[in-house]
Amino acid sequence: MIRIAIYYLLVLTGVAAAFRYGDRETRWGACICLLASLVSSALLTLKNPVAQDVAVVDVAVLACFVALSLKTERFWPLWVAGLQLTTVLGHVLRLLEPSLMDIAYAAAMRFWSYPILLIVIAAAWRSKRYGSRAPEPAA
Repeated sequence: MIRIAIYYLLVLTGVAAAFRYGDRETRWGACICLLASLVSSALLTLKNPVAQDVAVVDVAVLACFVALSLKTERFWPLWVAGLQLTTVLGHVLRLLEPSLMDIAYAAAMRFWSYPILLIVIAAAWRSKRYGSRAPEPAA
């Protein structure tokens, strides 16, 4: 239970940092993380066999971060998309090898969400730091 509280504290910290200090892309990234966390948690409480539903959420999150990385000049969305890709590949591995231990599968699915949130927080901090250096529009 404490692990879930720490995770959601980190999610809320990321959202707060993104909306306080971040640029538009960072806010989008934080909202994607928050929405994915809430939907995944809802799926976990509603059903027992949720692997397919959570996999769909993870693929959608990957698509969102890839789209975000294609629309921005920032580099952090590429890192987040790459980490999310490892999560999606974990679902593919489970599909290919159903006898994969449940605890190993669950740990692999949870692990990369923490670095993703830390990257979003760092991106918010850095966008505040470098926001004043944006080029001026040509007159």
